[in-house]
Amino acid sequence: MTGFLVEVYASPAVALAEIQERARKAATDLSEAGRPARYVRSIVVPGDETCFHLFEASTVEIVREAASKAGISPQRIVEAEEANG
Repeated sequence: MTGFLVEVYASPAVALAEIQERARKAATDLSEAGRPARYVRSIVVPGDETCFHLFEASTVEIVREAASKAGISPQRIVEAEEANG
């Protein structure tokens, strides 16, 4: 699966734990429906009122659908690679 970064502008007051749970559920529901997706993690940048949600899926369309089901309104979705080191 490919990694995708979902960028969202949001107030720091937004309940991140609730959004993460909805994103996890949306990805699981899509996977069970034969459209494999996985919610990986979120990174919040409070000073910029920005949040990044990392998903894995085979296409950007699946990630867009997962975000929509989770109630996430992305500014953009881009392919991303993780590097550990």
